[in-house]
Amino acid sequence: MLTDLVQIARIGRQKRDENFRFRAYLKNHRHSDRRLRRFGEEIQAQIDCTKCANCCRVTETEISERDIEKLSKFLGVTRDEFLRDYTMRAPLDNELILKRDANGCVFLKDNLCSVYEGRPNNCANFPHLVRGEGSIASRMWQFVDRTNYCPIVYNWMEKVKDDIGFR
Repeated sequence: MLTDLVQIARIGRQKRDENFRFRAYLKNHRHSDRRLRRFGEEIQAQIDCTKCANCCRVTETEISERDIEKLSKFLGVTRDEFLRDYTMRAPLDNELILKRDANGCVFLKDNLCSVYEGRPNNCANFPHLVRGEGSIASRMWQFVDRTNYCPIVYNWMEKVKDDIGFR
């Protein structure tokens, strides 16, 4: 199991084209979602996300109205205060996201989420292998980039490729 973030970033970039081909392969061939999720569960059980927290450092977290309501209540602030103090617009697509600072998500403190109990749905479902809407194949567009920074996704992708004999 590879967990070194530098190696994952390097190998993930090297395998980018292969991973896009694998994504297309999975979308065009029938595979058991239950089996793919089980692989995700097995790998997630072996990796302690609090030792990494790389997702909180490198990704933007889009938030929904429900997330805004839940986090406002959790933090004990009004909706307007929450929007002012804890959100921003994403530079590329102008989506509403959690505010970021030099270390990543504004709620990341020493590799832990300071609002864990009230965290957004996107965070609760990350890396979207075990939980998420639709089949895993339908969410594959997300996984290629995640192989560059998430040990769970990187190891899942390699395990599934090996399992089905993809190369």
